[in-house]
Amino acid sequence: MTTRKIFYFSLRSPYSWLAHRELTRRHPEIAAALEWVPYWEPDARSERLLAETGDVFVYTAMSRPKHFYILADVRRLATARGLEITWPVDRDPVWEVPHLAYLAARAHGRGAEFADRVYRARWLEGRDICDPDTMAAVGKEMGLDPGELAGAADDPALREEGAGALRRAVHDGVFGVPYFINGHDKYWGLDRLDAFLGTLGGHGTDDGTPAAGEALPEPAPGARGGGDLDHGGGCG
Repeated sequence: MTTRKIFYFSLRSPYSWLAHRELTRRHPEIAAALEWVPYWEPDARSERLLAETGDVFVYTAMSRPKHFYILADVRRLATARGLEITWPVDRDPVWEVPHLAYLAARAHGRGAEFADRVYRARWLEGRDICDPDTMAAVGKEMGLDPGELAGAADDPALREEGAGALRRAVHDGVFGVPYFINGHDKYWGLDRLDAFLGTLGGHGTDDGTPAAGEALPEPAPGARGGGDLDHGGGCG
């Protein structure tokens, strides 16, 4: 029987982004061998699909102090990796837009490349990845059908596939990302990546160091998420 080796990730989460970079750039052979499962806060339509099978998505609203902590923490981690982060602002986001577009790209064998491009768009370019126009632009850059990626959230088959991914997360007890599974062993968060890699024969390189005296950006008025505001999934 094959042992499960899973990487639950969210295109929303900065910690997922950093874990993705560590995996794909330092351990590409391990990244390629893992099963990647997208994870996001479902909209009402996805919640109804989950309810049809009696599944409930775990969600905990984020406090303001925790949000400010994450702003500082992610900036430290990004700076230590030579990255200049550009904070996106999320107003009424629909996370199915990028995550179901990921499933569409994956069907063409381009899932990993798509994730890399969308993470770059969100965290280094500050673009709205819940805008279908952004998905269309990414599709055009990758040589994929822009309309297919832009309209992924309206595709009934992709909706069902996405609900299946969220059901897996519920059944696996996923409550945040990044979340790694090797067999029966589970690891939550960027700071557990080394331990997970150790079980696979890899060696982690989490070189983040604190930076003093940082000025924290204020969340935009009315914004639902400047990074991961209101979302427990990015608190790895």
